[in-house]
Amino acid sequence: MPGPLDGVVVVDLSRVVAGPQATMALADLGARVIKVEQPDGGDETRGWGPPFAGDAQVSTYYLSINRNKESIVLDLKSDGGRDVLARLVRHADVLVENFRPGVLDRLGFPVERLHGLNPRLVVLSITGFGHDGPDGGRPGYDAIMQGEAGVMSVTGPPGTPSKAGLSIADVLAAGNGVAGVLAALYERTRTGRGAVVRTSLLASVVGAHMFQGTRWTVAGEVPESVGNDHPSLAPYGTFRCADGRLQIGVANQGLWRRFAPLVGLDPDDPRYATIPDRTARRAELTADIERALAEGARDAWLGRFAEAGVPAGAIRTIDEVYESPQTRSQGLVVEVDHPQLGRIELPGPPLRFDGAPPRGHTAPPLLGEHTGAVLAWLDEQDTREQDLHEQDTYEQDTHERERGE
Repeated sequence: MPGPLDGVVVVDLSRVVAGPQATMALADLGARVIKVEQPDGGDETRGWGPPFAGDAQVSTYYLSINRNKESIVLDLKSDGGRDVLARLVRHADVLVENFRPGVLDRLGFPVERLHGLNPRLVVLSITGFGHDGPDGGRPGYDAIMQGEAGVMSVTGPPGTPSKAGLSIADVLAAGNGVAGVLAALYERTRTGRGAVVRTSLLASVVGAHMFQGTRWTVAGEVPESVGNDHPSLAPYGTFRCADGRLQIGVANQGLWRRFAPLVGLDPDDPRYATIPDRTARRAELTADIERALAEGARDAWLGRFAEAGVPAGAIRTIDEVYESPQTRSQGLVVEVDHPQLGRIELPGPPLRFDGAPPRGHTAPPLLGEHTGAVLAWLDEQDTREQDLHEQDTYEQDTHERERGE
């Protein structure tokens, strides 16, 4: 089923997470993504596990970020591999890479050559720390960047810097990269020329600091981790009830006035009357709330909060999330046919378009699965390009002869 980017061709030189996550999002939107992989094993995530699936030991990590793509194997250190890449560049709309700065240049494809081959090409470059500056050449995986960019310092129990359980730096960089590519494609409709879009894991995490950033830049306060509590709001976090824990988010005075009576509190109690009052007495407030919550089960409390319009939720395991009717109703689980694993389910795309039927999806490709098909397509494109060139030459010669007469 065509998507908004139907007809856009993406050459994907990226590997691991941030780049593949970005190109998967472009593929979900309808772009044709040609994943270029090295002959010796391809993308590293093909070997990342456990867990592996099936007798073929397919990495579930790789499966998570490579749906809707084609795979071609090229040795970019060889003349033949570089020649094929040059042909791909000529016929592409977008090129995505997440090499360390300078690697693409050393392979013979600096930006100047890329735009010489195809002036309309949009190039997305994702790095760890940025393409320049004192740390521009440093490699940076997600876990490294969660430390370097401050995520760990504000995550986890107090005094215990903790990593988020998701590759949050990679995913943020992918989202920023996709936004940049879409903006550059739109700009190209006016200018006729491509552009270079640059982002990094560092930039993407710092750009997501929000209030934690301005606590320092404006208020001069160094944020610290406060566990599951919110540093500026209360009650806002995790609370114990009779049979487990739940999340509650009382983010304004209107919600407080609805919430307090449910747990036996007077909303005008001077100890808790305002947000600063409640934040200053967080431990005391939590104890009062949990005494009330201990008298009922999680689901019962969630029902009461929902009826009152108070934001609250369960703390679900990953399996519960994927079995949730709400998750499935949003198209967040898709089925694909994998050549080795058969019919499997994958996490689905986060975007939907009103009036458009759900798109079909293809399984993440086997290494080099589409090499022959892509090379045949390139031959077709080269032939068409040559035919157009000869037609233009013929028409130009005809016009010149006519003017000469």
